[in-house]
Amino acid sequence: MRILVSGASVAGPVLAYWLTRYGFEVTVVERAPAPRKTGGHAVDLFRPAMNISEKMGVLPRIEERATGTDRMTVCQEGARRPVRVDLSKIFGATSDRHVEIMRDELSEIYYDAARDDVEYVFGDSISAISPDGEVRFENAAPRRFDLVVGADGLHSNVRRLVFGKESRFSAFTGAYLGVLTLPNVSRLDGELLIHVGVGRTAGMYGARHLGDARALFLFRSERELHYHHHDVPRQKELLRGAFDGMHADVDRWLDELDRTPAFYFDSITQLRMDTWSRGRVTLVGDAGYCPGPAVGGSTSLAVVGAYVLAGELARADGDHERAFPAYERAMAEHVRGSHAAALSAAKTLIPTSHLGVWGLAQGARLISALPAGPSRALVRLTTRSARLYNSMTVDDYPPSPAASPGRAGPPGLRGRAQQRLRDGFQR
Repeated sequence: MRILVSGASVAGPVLAYWLTRYGFEVTVVERAPAPRKTGGHAVDLFRPAMNISEKMGVLPRIEERATGTDRMTVCQEGARRPVRVDLSKIFGATSDRHVEIMRDELSEIYYDAARDDVEYVFGDSISAISPDGEVRFENAAPRRFDLVVGADGLHSNVRRLVFGKESRFSAFTGAYLGVLTLPNVSRLDGELLIHVGVGRTAGMYGARHLGDARALFLFRSERELHYHHHDVPRQKELLRGAFDGMHADVDRWLDELDRTPAFYFDSITQLRMDTWSRGRVTLVGDAGYCPGPAVGGSTSLAVVGAYVLAGELARADGDHERAFPAYERAMAEHVRGSHAAALSAAKTLIPTSHLGVWGLAQGARLISALPAGPSRALVRLTTRSARLYNSMTVDDYPPSPAASPGRAGPPGLRGRAQQRLRDGFQR
């Protein structure tokens, strides 16, 4: 059975790994010309995603590449003294199994896990999908697949082709996110420095193995801002305007906007769909149920969703008419919880009042100052995300009898995949 996956970030490679282990023949198509290594930002893996990564045999590499951020300095806009926080206690109280890692590094780890058993096609994209499984590409000749999975993120091309315009399903949360790569001039190692004001939060962090640093910007807007997603100068202009005059540190970070090698800007948007499947096509991760970048645990949700989708397809022997509804039932509660947790987290991370600014700093300091037991109890009482991720469970899907021991995919696929990388999937 041939399955096409669109997207090679996180959900796509995880899904490809598990599908090949169940005996399916998998092709992954990715618009980028190679695995992305453009800077990215730090993401969190919580207990369920950690458990799945352990089953994949990649957990040691993930832990090795952890950012190591264990301290935070919070500067309240207009206040003289910063608040210093022990992040290790907060992370420990939030989840009993957690790691923070750069998104691009996580993507590379998942890609490496099954790259020899999966046909990866870089530098191409799907242009049309017919009900009978014929897929047309921007550059390559058409091919036929039994199933197609969109794992291509918040602005999914597969979702647009099959379900219609993104505006039909997107819900603006009232906030925006910007990330840029810049020199680690403050020599931050294991520390997150943040400035918090009403309606805006800016932070900078480094990692023990990175030669540079990341600046993260979150801000609120009462109305949706007008810009094209390819208009980077306009996006930088909006970011500068939102953080004008906040602090000298923030001004220095913004000065790097015209020199940064990697920049990301987008609205913090949730996707709310009644179903993620139509015919032979389904969606996974942010493409189907993004809870909101930077606030909703979307990376962990994507890993869990990919694992569940592959498991349900194996359990149904590839019958998508049984597998897709089972996948949606299994993920429905997790998605609803993540959406609610994201809205709650956004209110905390981007305070709407001076009291909220004060509460964010003082609450973090209180949790880090308390002994482990009380701090864990306080976090679980006050954050939806902690309760969500500590209670999230998934089935333990058994290996398919059809899968070959120690190998997935048809013989000779490794050489074919390498050829596709060389010739851009041209025929």
